[in-house]
Amino acid sequence: MSFTDWKTDRIQNILPEEFYKLIDKNKTHIGKTFPVTLANSDSLEKAQNFISLSLDKEKNKEGFHFYARDVKTNELIGYLCVKTIDYRISKCEFGYFVDEDYQGKGITSKMVSDALEFCFNELMLNKVFICTSEINVASQRIALKHNFKQEGILRDEFRNGDGTLQNSVYFGLLKSEYIKS
Repeated sequence: MSFTDWKTDRIQNILPEEFYKLIDKNKTHIGKTFPVTLANSDSLEKAQNFISLSLDKEKNKEGFHFYARDVKTNELIGYLCVKTIDYRISKCEFGYFVDEDYQGKGITSKMVSDALEFCFNELMLNKVFICTSEINVASQRIALKHNFKQEGILRDEFRNGDGTLQNSVYFGLLKSEYIKS
C-alpha cells in the first residue's frame, strides 16, 4: 500500500456506523491501549454519541480528529485525535491507532505528520506530546520517527483495558524542533 492508496479525512465526513465498524473490528487490537475510546464506541449508539461529542469539541476548539481511509474501498482504517489541548501553555496530546490489517504501511506516520502541521501551523501551539503505554513499542517508534524526545516515564499512570496499571512513556516535540516530513 502506498500513500496514494489511502487518504486523510476529518470528523465532518465520518459516519458513526463506519467508526463503530473500525472500533468493533479492532477491539482486541486496541483494547489495552485505547480503553476509553473502545468503551465510548462499543455500540452503534455510543459511536453516534462519540462522533457528536467529537464534532462539538472541534466546534469549540477543544479537540480535533483525523482519520485515514482506504481509497479503493473508502473504508475507515485509522484514527488520530488531538486532545488535552491547553491553550494557556500552548500544548496538546496525540492519541492514534490504525486498523490491525493496515499496520506497518506508513498510515499512522502520515496522520501524525498531518496533525503536527495542523497543530504547529494552524493552532499555533508550541508543544505536542504523546503518552503511550510502555508496552506499545510501535507508538514509541512513531514518536521517535517524528523527532519527539522521550521526556520521562510516568509510573502507574495508565489503566489499560483489563484494568492493570502501567507505566506511560512521555514524548514531547517543541515547535522549534519540528521538521516537516
